[in-house]
Amino acid sequence: MPLALLALAIGAFGIGTTEFVIMGLLPDIAATYGVSIPTAGLLVTGYALGVVVGAPLLTVLGNKVSRKRMLMLLMGLFVLGNILSALAPSFGMMLVGRVITSLAHGSFFGLGSVVAADLVAPDKKAGAIATMFTGLTVANIVGVPLGTFVGQAVGWRTTFAIVAALGVIGLLGIVKLVPAMPRPEGAHLRRELTAFRNPQVLLAMAMTVLGFGGVFAAITYIAPMMTHVAGYSDGAVTWLLVLFGIGMFLGNLLGGRFADRALMPMLYVTLGGLAVVLALFTVFAHDKILAALAILLVGALGFATVPPLQKRVLDQAHGAPTLASAVNIGAFNLGNALAAWLGGLVIAAGFGYTSPNWVGAVLAAAALGLALWSAALERRAPTAVPAVAADGPARTPVRH
Repeated sequence: MPLALLALAIGAFGIGTTEFVIMGLLPDIAATYGVSIPTAGLLVTGYALGVVVGAPLLTVLGNKVSRKRMLMLLMGLFVLGNILSALAPSFGMMLVGRVITSLAHGSFFGLGSVVAADLVAPDKKAGAIATMFTGLTVANIVGVPLGTFVGQAVGWRTTFAIVAALGVIGLLGIVKLVPAMPRPEGAHLRRELTAFRNPQVLLAMAMTVLGFGGVFAAITYIAPMMTHVAGYSDGAVTWLLVLFGIGMFLGNLLGGRFADRALMPMLYVTLGGLAVVLALFTVFAHDKILAALAILLVGALGFATVPPLQKRVLDQAHGAPTLASAVNIGAFNLGNALAAWLGGLVIAAGFGYTSPNWVGAVLAAAALGLALWSAALERRAPTAVPAVAADGPARTPVRH
């Protein structure tokens, strides 16, 4: 594997760390600015909405410049956003820093996947893409818990400063290691937009919003839930996030393995299981051992939906997958924003720190309903069978 993949993996590690580390630091940030925890949850919502906007917008703009230059621009945005977050004198400026950081997220993973695949031989493309995404996986096992520990020990601003430094390393790696790559040819916005005419693409994205939203409803407020309800110390949040990261890692492996074999059944099992676990988490949160088990399962079941949902969008996009893929990455984060906002609402309404788990269970159950509906529509859809002329070649498809 070329060393350029290391630069991409470092960028993915930094992005994964800054996205998820906010959960463990939410009480500390709220205390610094004198805001409530639900208000601090807007930092999660703002980041997620930034990804929703940035993923398609920067993907379209990225077609106008070389891929290497675009990757450099994205990492520059990432560094700038984290520096602003680390130095923000007010909550409003902190929110601006998070949004700037988030603009790089979706487009980096979309474009980075293409670049990684182009760096290797055709029979090694999947391995190259997996190598880049290893940075995101490791971030949730190492980077997020370590960032939480550092933030609680010496201050959350230090965590964001360290993440900015990681971004600088990733940027330098891209400058030095990623070869010059030409601007993509033949990419037209009108052609890419045709994918959104397919109802199955829109249904898959709706499943993404609701299904992954179920995960974030619980995980956004995991620190106050574990310290105020389960009885864990502040320091224990670090290893609880390690459990969540391990669950993500295992779920991602399982989802990737079975998505090609039985995609829709995989979604039924994972979304249904996620809804059940999140509902039980409302009770499990009062017991330390059961709460830890629930966190592991939420991570595993939630991230087991990621490969099949992403593949579902690509399969249904019919020759115009680039923008659809980027928008679906934004859809994951739209679910994050929706869930964080709804979770904050139920806490602010006085239903307690476990109430976001019920929000997550409802969202996951709704995603399961959409999956069943999507499959039913697909079964009813007419199939195209190529008509074969007497002399052999295929002609116009015949609809049944």
